[in-house]
Amino acid sequence: MAQEEDGSLSAVRARVGASHGITDLAHKLHFYDRWAPDYDQDVATLQYRAPRLAVDCLIQALPGPPHATLILDVACGTGLVAAELQARGFLQLHGVDGSPGMLEQARARGLYQRLSLCTLGQEPLPSPEGGLVCLTTRTNPSNLQYKEELEASLDSLEQARKWDRLVAWPVDQWELATSKLEEVPGTSDSDGFISGIVYLYRKARGGQVEGVMPSAQPLTGL
Repeated sequence: MAQEEDGSLSAVRARVGASHGITDLAHKLHFYDRWAPDYDQDVATLQYRAPRLAVDCLIQALPGPPHATLILDVACGTGLVAAELQARGFLQLHGVDGSPGMLEQARARGLYQRLSLCTLGQEPLPSPEGGLVCLTTRTNPSNLQYKEELEASLDSLEQARKWDRLVAWPVDQWELATSKLEEVPGTSDSDGFISGIVYLYRKARGGQVEGVMPSAQPLTGL
């Protein structure tokens, strides 16, 4: 059994590690379309913690009751964050993602009031006025250039007074690393984790949001 588990982990690490190396957006989205049916199982193998961590961040930052708060889940993937949100009392959930395959999986959960196909950075981000915007991304070495580009875009949205930053929360144990080079320093070779970050914004009232760069998942998680 242990050998089977090790083999499964190795296969998932190889698959996810390969996705990290895709830089062309069209190829990236095609990869996620094909990966969508197996995505939840694979990230569970990697002990993917971003959905729980993102909702932890929301709970701590939110002054009012969760059921009254509209959440825009950016790059919602298969809806893992929505499942965690609903379990903790959030009921008004909108999601966007650039992968039709991922959106199909998210739609099957029946948790979002609205789902939209949106390639981030290529078109305005559809969302109602107000509400909170949740984004996550990796901060391991292979994703640092993207993280810098993302933060430059987020800064421009703040300067344009379209989004107000509430939280930028770095996390050490995001998911299991796909290679030793990606591990957070100080963790063991056998179970080392990569790091990540949760961003939480309040969307300003009036107009659609533009200018968010495309991401590695695209945004939530891998």
